[in-house]
Amino acid sequence: GATAPGWMRGGALPDFMMGTSTDPGKVMGKLFADAPGSRVSPAQAIRLGNETPVAATVDTTHHSVSFSGSTVHLVVLASPTGGPDEAFRIAGLVNPTVAVHAGTWVSIEVVNADPDTAHGLVVAATGSAPSWMPMMTTTPAFGGSAVWFLGDPTSAGMHAATLSFTAATPGTYQYLCPVPGHAQKGMVGTFVVTG
Repeated sequence: GATAPGWMRGGALPDFMMGTSTDPGKVMGKLFADAPGSRVSPAQAIRLGNETPVAATVDTTHHSVSFSGSTVHLVVLASPTGGPDEAFRIAGLVNPTVAVHAGTWVSIEVVNADPDTAHGLVVAATGSAPSWMPMMTTTPAFGGSAVWFLGDPTSAGMHAATLSFTAATPGTYQYLCPVPGHAQKGMVGTFVVTG
């Protein structure tokens, strides 16, 4: 609200929080770099980010990935090298529309392929423009549809986490990065659940 500090409404974060950086994602990436969890190699990440998932149709003309099965598994790369910064790569496409049928069990492996910035992924309950701080204002659309932060890659590999949920309610949703400012810079796509 209006009484919240300026940094919570899109202003600069205070120096005591940022150190010498002006990008919250860079600060968070360093903080979470050594966090426990799954890792993938850079070669695995490139392969996974370009693969067509099982039971999926990739439509480059309509910039979409549609699923026909009752179970979906896809991999999402967050800001991989060789593509636009602050973007997701799914089945070789940047920020495509992802469509599933209502009742589908969805498993999304999120890999932070950015060398120096934290990223995450949330399937959001709202279709409106994301706020500057989605980590504080975004409600996941479905139970289990959020991976909030993955730190910088280390010599052990790139951080990976899997979110799983049932796409229970038909509608149009967004998937976005919850790190401050990333969704506003374009790290957002459309997630459609058909009836």
